[in-house]
Amino acid sequence: MSVGHGPRHPRASESDALEDAFGGPVLPEGRGSESVVGDCAWYRDGRRRGPRLALPDAAAAARQGDGFVWVGLRHPTDDDIAEVAAEFGLPALAVEDAVHAHQRPKLEVYGEVVFVVLKPARYVDHVEVVDIAELAFFLGPTFVVTVRHGECDTLLRVRAELEEGLSDPYAGFGQVAVLHRAADLVADGYEQALELINEDVDEIEALVFGPGADDHAERIYKLKSEVAELRRAVLPLIRPLERLAAGGVPHVPDVADQYFRDVHDHVMRAAEGVELVDRQLSDVLQANTARVTTGQSKVALRQNEDMRKISAWAAIALVPTAIAGIYGMNFDHMPELRWRYGYFVVLAVIAATCTGLHRLFRRNGWL
Repeated sequence: MSVGHGPRHPRASESDALEDAFGGPVLPEGRGSESVVGDCAWYRDGRRRGPRLALPDAAAAARQGDGFVWVGLRHPTDDDIAEVAAEFGLPALAVEDAVHAHQRPKLEVYGEVVFVVLKPARYVDHVEVVDIAELAFFLGPTFVVTVRHGECDTLLRVRAELEEGLSDPYAGFGQVAVLHRAADLVADGYEQALELINEDVDEIEALVFGPGADDHAERIYKLKSEVAELRRAVLPLIRPLERLAAGGVPHVPDVADQYFRDVHDHVMRAAEGVELVDRQLSDVLQANTARVTTGQSKVALRQNEDMRKISAWAAIALVPTAIAGIYGMNFDHMPELRWRYGYFVVLAVIAATCTGLHRLFRRNGWL
């Protein structure tokens, strides 16, 4: 296992004073790893100090041990992150996980580097989709490197807070402040997503138990699948937050334990909310299935009743049709053709037979 032990030793060109490094030029986008660097700056006492840094200058600033450097990467490839990994001594296995993404929320310790994965989530209400991003954090003694996959504003909001400055004792967290604020915002995002999902669940319940007879199974199943995506982001985060709240993680000061404990409580509440919503959707899906099945049974029953009525009337109509057909053959030698009362007798037979059949069918419930 390749384990990083902090930034590598400086080159000769990196031996400038810390003040000179902080005043270094901003490199243009598109040159090496700089093309995926969202921002790179030095922070001290909970506040940003100076403009954006080039990677070699950021590594030199981190080696000074005064404050911390934050390097933010967006959708890097193996080649993009190679220079950053070399400058800050990032562990190879964690780098591979950060680049290829699709990781579960987790916390791993590689020597002096702590690797944490968070999964921010937001609910796109108009399409009823849970959008999951991924954030990877490398926490070293004097640096934090973040890798973002997907669309989310979590890190942007954390940077904005650092621009304004953090109050004590939060400012004493150092690079851990970035992780804590990001985890706090992620937990808040889970609760916001659940609020919107609950609104859609209430709407679906109203439709299922309302006067309409439509089948809502497809929408319910789709929303249930999205809730499963949210569960995969929320539940695995509980254990890493428990470790951060319990203490003993490198670079995490004791004063930060209670703050991570608060985030852990928020995530636990979100996890309970996810399970509750999932059970609600399962119940609504069963109710919808039962209602649709009942509706189909009623339709089939009505169809059967209609078929019985049609068959009964067809049987009644068959009597005069058959008799009229027989006497319409116009043979010369047929009984009753020349009988004076034959016509009236035939009509009486038809009426009596039809009346008898009608009463029979009504008694059997066919009419």
